[in-house]
Amino acid sequence: MTVQPADGLSLAAEFPDPAHEQWQSLVEGVLRKSGKDVSGSAAEEALSTTVEDGLITRPLYTSRDDAPDAGLPGFAPFTRGSTPQGSTAGGWGVRQRHASTDPVRLNEAVLGDLENGATSLWLTVGGAGGVPVSALARALDGVHLDLAPLVLDAGDELDAAATELFRLHQDRGVPADAVRGNLGADPLGQAARSGDEADLTSAARWAKHCAAGYPGLRALTVDALPYHEAGGSAAQELGSSLATGVAYLRALTDAGLGVDEACAQLEFRYAATADQFLTIAKLRAARRLWARVAEVCGAPEAGAQRQHAVTSPVMMTRRDPWVNMLRTTLACLGAGVGGADAVTVLPFDHALGLPDAFARRIARNTSTILLEESHLARVIDPAGGSWYVERLTDELADAAWAFFQEIERAGGQAAALGSGMVADRIAATWAARSKDLARRKEPITGVSEFPQLAERTVEREPVPPAATWGGGLPVVRRDEAFEALRARSDAHLAATGARPRVFLAALGPASAHTARASFAANLFQAGGIEPVHEPVRVDASSAAAALAAAGTDVVCLCSSDALYAEQAGEVAEALVAAGAQHVYLAGRPGAYQGVDEYVFAGCDVVAVLSSVLDRMGVA
Repeated sequence: MTVQPADGLSLAAEFPDPAHEQWQSLVEGVLRKSGKDVSGSAAEEALSTTVEDGLITRPLYTSRDDAPDAGLPGFAPFTRGSTPQGSTAGGWGVRQRHASTDPVRLNEAVLGDLENGATSLWLTVGGAGGVPVSALARALDGVHLDLAPLVLDAGDELDAAATELFRLHQDRGVPADAVRGNLGADPLGQAARSGDEADLTSAARWAKHCAAGYPGLRALTVDALPYHEAGGSAAQELGSSLATGVAYLRALTDAGLGVDEACAQLEFRYAATADQFLTIAKLRAARRLWARVAEVCGAPEAGAQRQHAVTSPVMMTRRDPWVNMLRTTLACLGAGVGGADAVTVLPFDHALGLPDAFARRIARNTSTILLEESHLARVIDPAGGSWYVERLTDELADAAWAFFQEIERAGGQAAALGSGMVADRIAATWAARSKDLARRKEPITGVSEFPQLAERTVEREPVPPAATWGGGLPVVRRDEAFEALRARSDAHLAATGARPRVFLAALGPASAHTARASFAANLFQAGGIEPVHEPVRVDASSAAAALAAAGTDVVCLCSSDALYAEQAGEVAEALVAAGAQHVYLAGRPGAYQGVDEYVFAGCDVVAVLSSVLDRMGVA
C-alpha cells in the first residue's frame, strides 16, 4: 500500500505493490534449496507451526487475515481495553505479592515495597503459609489503607481475614468509599487446588456486604493460576476462568445481587508468560469473552473485565535463576501491552523460596522501567491493529469458548472439577508439552540449553507450605524433569567430590567437530554430566589413552558425517576395547560399528540423560 502523507510526497512510490503470490513464490525457492519441493499455499504451510490448543502460527499475516471488529477501548466487547484511557493515566498497578508467616518481617517488606514503587499489596493470610489473621494489624502497621489497596489470599480463613480487615479499616478511620482492593474469595479456585468441595456461601455473603457499602472493594477473585500451574494451555486457562466466573454470577444473583452488581464483585487473575504475543492475545481474548458472557446475562455494560496478571510460576527455573529476570520482563511487557489493570512480577528467586530484598526490588523495578523508561503505558492497546495479534486473539477466543462450553456441558466448573474432567484435559496438555520440553523443542535457557554446571547455587529460606494445596490439581514447572537430573548429579558430587563425566571423542579438525562437540557438551550438561574434551581430537591410535585420562567409561563421538563414515567405526571399536561401556554418537542414527546410541536435535534428551546416569550408578 502506498502512503500519501499530508505534504503530498508519496512514500515508496517507486516500488510496485507486492502481491501475496509473489512472496509465496520466493518462499518456494528458498524451500527448494533446503530440499522441500512445495508450491503455493503448501509453501506457506511448511513454515507454519502448530502450537497448543491447535492454534497455528503462520510466517506472514496480512489484511486478508480477518478477525471480528475489536471495537474501541472502553466499549464492548472490551477487546481493546476495559477503560477508554487504558493505562495512560497512571500505568498499570504494580501489585507485590507477599507470603510470610512473620508479621514483623512482612511489615518491613511491604513498607519497603510501597515506598519504592508498589501501588498495591497481595497478601497470603492464615493457614500454614500466610501471616496469622490475628497478626494482620501488626503486618500492616504504618500502611495507609486508603492509599494502598489490599488483595487477600485467605483460603479457608476468608471469614476471619475479611472481618479483621474491615475492623482495621474502621479502627483507622478509613471511609467506606475509600476502601480499595479485593477480599480474594475464590472457593472454586481453592477447590481446584485442594480437591475439596467448593462452598460459595461465604463468598456470596461478603459480595453482598461489599456491594452494599464499599463501592471500591471487590469480594471475589476468579483465579486462573491453578489451571495454568497444573500445566493447562492458554485456552484451558481462559475457559476455566469463564466457567468459574459464570458459576460466581449464578451464586451472587441467587443471593440477591443484580447481574451488574455481581460482575462488579469479580476480578480475574491470569498468568503472563515469556511468550509476549500469546500473553497479549490471552488478556484481550479474556475481555472479549467475558463481555459476551455479560451480554448474554443481560448486562452488556457490566462486561468490562478487571484483570490482574501474574508472571508465570511455571516458567520460573531453579537453576540459573537470574534468567528469570528476563522471562518476567517479557511477561510483564505482554501483560501491560495486553491491558492488565494490575501486574505482579514474581521475584527471580520465586522458585527457590522466600525472596530477598534485592529480588523484590528487581521485581518492582521491572514494571517501573517498562512504564517510566519504555513508556509502554503511553499508548492505548499498542497491539491493536496488528494482523497477527488480532488473528491470534480471535483464534484463542474460539478455542477458549469451546473449552468453556465443554465445562458447562459437564455441569459447570464445580462438577467438571469433581468429575476429573478438567484435570484430565489439563494432564493431556501437560503430557504433550512435557514431550516438547524433553526434546528441547521448547528450550529452557540455563536449564535444557546453555546450562552452567559451575554456577553457585542460590539459597533461599523455604516457603511455608500452603494449606490449600493437596488433593487437587498438580503444580508443575517447566524445569522439573531436568531439575531431577541435576539433583542426581549434585548428590553424586557431594558424595564423591566429582560430577559424572562423559568423554567427548572429537574426530578430525576443529572445523569438522566443533559444532557437534558443542551440541553434545550442552546436551550432557543439561543432566549435570560434565563433558571432558581433552585432548581436543582423537583417532584410533590415541583413543585408549584419552579414555583413561578422562576418568569415565561413557563416550560420545563428535564430528562431521563425512568423517564419521571414515573413522567412527574404527575409533568406537578402539574405545570399546579400551574399556568404554557405552558409546554415543552426536548425529542422526546410522550403522556405525561399536556405536550404541545416537544423540541428535529432537531426541528425547531427558530419557537419554536419565539412562546415562543409571549406567553410571548415579542414584
